[in-house]
Amino acid sequence: MADSKAVAQYLPYLRRYARALTGSQTSGDAYVAAALEALVADPAVIEDVVGPRVALYRLFTKIWNSIPVNGGPGVAEATLPGEQKLANITPLPRQAFLLVALEGFSEGDAALILDTDVVTLRGLIEESGRELAAEIATDVLIIEDETFIALELESLVQSLGHRVLGVARTHSEAIALTKKKRPGLILADIQLADGSSGLDAVNELLRTFEVPVIFITAFPERFLTGERPEPAFLIAKPFQPATVSAIASQALFFERTARPRERRTA
Repeated sequence: MADSKAVAQYLPYLRRYARALTGSQTSGDAYVAAALEALVADPAVIEDVVGPRVALYRLFTKIWNSIPVNGGPGVAEATLPGEQKLANITPLPRQAFLLVALEGFSEGDAALILDTDVVTLRGLIEESGRELAAEIATDVLIIEDETFIALELESLVQSLGHRVLGVARTHSEAIALTKKKRPGLILADIQLADGSSGLDAVNELLRTFEVPVIFITAFPERFLTGERPEPAFLIAKPFQPATVSAIASQALFFERTARPRERRTA
């Protein structure tokens, strides 16, 4: 049985997750309190075999999915524009998206928390990506020199409801495409066909406008040693489509959520 200290260290993160899930800190805290009450009543509900953090989120999920507290599951009282868009995602895909994208759980742990399997979890994440994209659809620039990977990314982006601004195979092509229209998201490889660098291309683009970037590369170490743009995400090849879907939705969601906060603090 996990002791109280092991559980307590994860409570701030659980409250963050609960707020994102419900759209309201008050409602989220009500669910967290209900989970803690269940834990006090029966400490055995936290199983050592899965670790205290996963077990705590599993308990919270059971409470969220079964007990109506402050409006019940799926009812969000969003206070920020980004939260309102997230509230429009149906409950189970919303949970899958947040567990992976916000809380950083592995697919295996997230599936365990939701009492499902990894294949089903990936389907839920893809569904959340489509639903969220319907709220924040954007133009996507793909910088990729491998034809089949570019086609796969293009198909994935379109399946999520986004528009493909274009596919660039070189640094110069990427710069030329953005002169016609600025993208809302960039998916980029690092090593390109002509020996040029997707990382250099992205850094050049970001000198004139801000946009979230996802690097999808077989050479992640080159991202770590170069001048890294912010915000940026890294996915290693070979990739799972569900991972790209989750990270793309994460990048766009938090980029949209950050804008109102930046305006209020400016």
